[in-house]
Amino acid sequence: MHGRLTLQDVDRITEVDGEWKRLNMLRDYKVQDGAMLALVPKQSSLFNLSHSCTPNKYENSSLKPSPPHSPSSLSSSITTEQQSLLETGAKHWHLVKPTDSDVISEQPDRSGKLVREVYLNRLLYTKRALHSFVGDLFQVIFNYELDQNTGVLLPIKYMFDFLDDQALHHEIVDPEVVHTWKSNSLPLRFWVNLIKNPEFLFDVNKSNIIDSCLSVVAQNFMDSCSTSENKLTKDSPVSKLLYAKDIPQYKKLVTEYYSEIKKEAAVSDQDMNAMLAEESRVHVSEFNADVALMELYKYAEKYSEQILNALREDEFARKHKLPMKLEQVYNTMAEAEVVTVMNHRNSRY
Repeated sequence: MHGRLTLQDVDRITEVDGEWKRLNMLRDYKVQDGAMLALVPKQSSLFNLSHSCTPNKYENSSLKPSPPHSPSSLSSSITTEQQSLLETGAKHWHLVKPTDSDVISEQPDRSGKLVREVYLNRLLYTKRALHSFVGDLFQVIFNYELDQNTGVLLPIKYMFDFLDDQALHHEIVDPEVVHTWKSNSLPLRFWVNLIKNPEFLFDVNKSNIIDSCLSVVAQNFMDSCSTSENKLTKDSPVSKLLYAKDIPQYKKLVTEYYSEIKKEAAVSDQDMNAMLAEESRVHVSEFNADVALMELYKYAEKYSEQILNALREDEFARKHKLPMKLEQVYNTMAEAEVVTVMNHRNSRY
């Protein structure tokens, strides 16, 4: 196809199936590989201006192939049924239709079982295709040498040593407790959040299907960090059964990662402070320190009694006069708030 062509979600070539309209794709416009595409601000076309269409709703479910359009359909006039549908609004779908899964969920148990059996092979093939990528993800996250080379190991070592010291301080001898602390502090608090929410890092649209797939990977990740044994039965979720044989291998990877970090030389407070100062210097123009401090103060103010009591009972905090310093912060902020209120009242008169 030669010349300029504006691609739209809905126009005269849109496929209409009952109350559903499938959003147009590149193949509907016969766009060939190597074609030049340009992004332009979304505008209402003359066709859309002449019809009151409801906004697009992007929803997903099971895949349904669409019949190809003939070249002549690009310029063909829409039918009376399509005209009426465009005027009254319709439900939209892109690659998959929500109604398919809704119908399945309303079927009796026998039908649901039949569907699960039909799709079990497809599920296994998908797991097999993605298995290497999931394995690579674990290898990168729990890679001691990679953390060492990138400088990430220093804060992790400092934090893990702190947890080990707390276990000794409270006379906790169960290694599974410390293992759980470490898992909750880094893999489960940080990495699981990124695995389940890739949109935090990347400009991507996470559909319901993608969200379900990522939840399986995240659950697999959490099971690998757990010290408890996974007891599976015939009623266990399919997502757990899929990786049942892989979990022991991943658990070993996590344990070895923690063990290697523990063997490293201790990180001094000076080294940790120097690293934090350097990171602050590098990113000084990227963050607003005042806003961050204010958010910390809001938290400290909300739990002021609990924090002060904990500091008064801690030997290290008393040695460095942290309770007194925190009380000074509270008093300073309170005085600043009073001055702000008085200035505001004076400005009204």
